[in-house]
Amino acid sequence: MWMPVQMGAHADTLRTLGLSYDPKQLTDPLAHPLGAIVWLGGCSASFVSKTGLIITNHHCIQSALQYNNGDANLIENGYLAKSPAEELWAGPGSHVFVTTAFTDVTSTVLKDIEKIEGDEARYEEIKKRINDLTEACEVGKTDTRCQVSSFFEGAQFFQIEQLEIKDVRLVYSPHQGVGFFGGFDDNWRWPRQAGDYGFLRAYVGPDGKPAEYSPENVPYVPKHTLKLPSQALNAGDLVMVTGYPGTTDRFKTADEVADDVHYDLPRRVSLNSGFLDVLEALSAENAEFKSKTHSLRFGLENYKQFYTGALEGLEKGGLLQQKQKIENELRKWIAADPERQEKYGDVFEKMTAKRNEYLKTRNRDQAFVEVLDRSARPELNTFRGMNLLKAAFILVRKAKESQKPDPERLADFQERNWPKIEQGQEAFQKEYARRIDRQGMKFFLERVAAMPEQDRPAIYNWIVGDNSLEAGLDLLYENPESSLEDLATRKKLLSAKLEDLNNNLDPFIQLAIKLLPEVEALEKRLGAFKGGLAAIRPRYVEALVAFQGGLVAPDANSTLRVSFGTVRGYSPKPDAPVYEPFTMLPSMIAKFEKFLGVEPYNAPENLMQSARAAVQTGDYGIYKSERLGGLPVDFLADLDITGGNSGSATLNAKGEIVGLAFDGNYEAMASDWIFMPAITRSIHVDIRYVLWIMQYVDGAGHLIREMRAQ
Repeated sequence: MWMPVQMGAHADTLRTLGLSYDPKQLTDPLAHPLGAIVWLGGCSASFVSKTGLIITNHHCIQSALQYNNGDANLIENGYLAKSPAEELWAGPGSHVFVTTAFTDVTSTVLKDIEKIEGDEARYEEIKKRINDLTEACEVGKTDTRCQVSSFFEGAQFFQIEQLEIKDVRLVYSPHQGVGFFGGFDDNWRWPRQAGDYGFLRAYVGPDGKPAEYSPENVPYVPKHTLKLPSQALNAGDLVMVTGYPGTTDRFKTADEVADDVHYDLPRRVSLNSGFLDVLEALSAENAEFKSKTHSLRFGLENYKQFYTGALEGLEKGGLLQQKQKIENELRKWIAADPERQEKYGDVFEKMTAKRNEYLKTRNRDQAFVEVLDRSARPELNTFRGMNLLKAAFILVRKAKESQKPDPERLADFQERNWPKIEQGQEAFQKEYARRIDRQGMKFFLERVAAMPEQDRPAIYNWIVGDNSLEAGLDLLYENPESSLEDLATRKKLLSAKLEDLNNNLDPFIQLAIKLLPEVEALEKRLGAFKGGLAAIRPRYVEALVAFQGGLVAPDANSTLRVSFGTVRGYSPKPDAPVYEPFTMLPSMIAKFEKFLGVEPYNAPENLMQSARAAVQTGDYGIYKSERLGGLPVDFLADLDITGGNSGSATLNAKGEIVGLAFDGNYEAMASDWIFMPAITRSIHVDIRYVLWIMQYVDGAGHLIREMRAQ
């Protein structure tokens, strides 16, 4: 997953593979084709028309479907706007980010940082410098979001400026039986037959500048758009994916990977599996609970399968041993040269010492984090816990941070993010139900109760105390003083001062007030750990990069990347047959019939009628592949992708869109830790299948005409 600035080094390879335009274009995030690629805050997407039309994955627009779900059951049946007037607001918090600048700020962030004594002081200084850069970047730019991102484990920093479009509309989603055909039975597996695509549109104010949702807004006019392909895609062809991959861990040490295998990944599998069981049981109770938990259940199941596959690959697949072998070779390389020994010889010992200090309180810290953030990440600013506690915690944290000058506040609570916080309160209503919230909180507290008493965080005693767990939950959820279920109350309290909240009798607010010092202490420990590594880890990465030859891609960090390769199959095991790189329409029909059209193979009847007729007559219109003799559905490529790449455009040698990346293969789940080019494959929906469904099944020809009118 290469940074655009690294793509110049691949110019000769790209020309050999058939790239038909100047490779220098790929070094500029603002030029075509990278300038057409956008970020949705979690998934990737692309502009495909001059009137702001955006294509991404079906699974990336689930929140928009859930927000607008009702009697029409858009989650299952899909939606098509026949005209702009029918396009539906995707809801608060649905934004599109368009990159407008990319600047190296390493010298500013790291200048003389090694001279600062004290791990916490070093961390705070780095954070201050990043905040100062961000503030200066956004001065006078009301439409711009700036962020400073770390690359190569803190050895390099880039400031990224993005236009933030705040009005996003749902344009078109196929039926769930198209977009998620095969469901989680086929997830991370090949062969696939999923039509994983969907369309949004970006809107701005009448003056052309980003604005909050309004019926008066008009479609955004992007500087760059992707065109539909002018030639057929075939096996062996050059393809590339451009998008915003989330995170990888390829620069972890062998000890850190071993810890993931023996501690972190099993814990994540257990957490996701258990919480999913709770939500599945609730969704079976009624349609309301099923709708409100839809997006969350999807994410939990998806990541449960991912963590399980990664664990198998690292442990049973021998990749942990491979990681140890690479590190042993690195150590020998360092020891073989006195200059390298002087420069890098102490990095492993020092990193291990810092890590061991941090891990002393890990069990208690991790249990505490899980209650507050269901993603189990130690950085608690994400606030992904159960809704009422999350809402109360945000109120208290915002009041506390508001006592500081704006540049000194945590980034999430600076004034530029206040509208986002308020939108989060509005989004709360669409997914909240007291029973869902209570059962979720019960699940997390039961996990804490099963721990040794010395490892239990204080939050357990604050909620349960000498009562039973149910009695403790009653004091929270059935308390007459509780008021946070009301949107107007939460919005009003967003401007409350800390002393006002101290006097508020809402049980969740009082719990959040108790929690805040615990959170701050945890963040202080985490900051000291990061500050300690800031003086060590860049040297380790420098050694590793030099050892591996100098040209190495940094770990993914939700910034724009490019991955290139070719359309090709693979063998899942050394002695197994090679998978063909394309699936064809008859294979979708065969799978539908094999499983009798039962979910998750419940393709809609209009698709099946059109598919059978096309196969019988051999008439696929202009979307037929002459070489393959039919209509391709999905295809494989040897591209390096990860979470966050979902919805990424797959481009051909001309920079035209030939598909959308939507998945990877199960055998290579551990590639986030160790890249395995022989078996790592990306799975893409073929744009020919997308366009065929739009034209012959769903009556979305007006969108095809819009895409072609460029």
